[in-house]
Amino acid sequence: MQNRRNYTPEVPEFKEKLVSVNRVAKVVKGGKIFRFSALIVVGDEKGRVGVGMGKAAEIPEAIRKAVESAKRHMITVRKGVEDAKRHLINVPIVGTTIPHAVEGKFSKGHVRMLPAEPGTGVIAGGPVRCVLEMVGIKDIRTKSYGSNNPANCVKATLDGLAQLRTAEQVAHLRGKSVAEILD
Repeated sequence: MQNRRNYTPEVPEFKEKLVSVNRVAKVVKGGKIFRFSALIVVGDEKGRVGVGMGKAAEIPEAIRKAVESAKRHMITVRKGVEDAKRHLINVPIVGTTIPHAVEGKFSKGHVRMLPAEPGTGVIAGGPVRCVLEMVGIKDIRTKSYGSNNPANCVKATLDGLAQLRTAEQVAHLRGKSVAEILD
């Protein structure tokens, strides 16, 4: 047992944000069986983010399952790193924003993300805001089209982040110099 004077609380590695909780019902012969599903975004605000969904008879248990699922399905948003084995995605962050406008799609959900000047903040709706804040992006403008289903918005945001490339990466892929790309 630790001495109270020397006790230092453990700082959690990841922050968690609850995006949505739904009550779902299964109709059986005797009536309805209610359960809860939870959508959680987990991240460290330094480039790592994960999304998970959990379902259980009680809300705290559904949230716990969603957090475990999110931690298992983490992606890393880092400059210059790409590894398909470890679910790392090469997503550049230039300063506090993204390098160019991009549109992510998942099912009928579309999320358009635009770079913003420093000091703008995160201009985004609920589910999209959760993902961007957990990644660590500080300045961005977004607009969500189509489906407003939280799961579709979150996955469309991750799809859009996966499409980002810097000018250096595009120049390397095309075999040109950065000056030729930017002109």
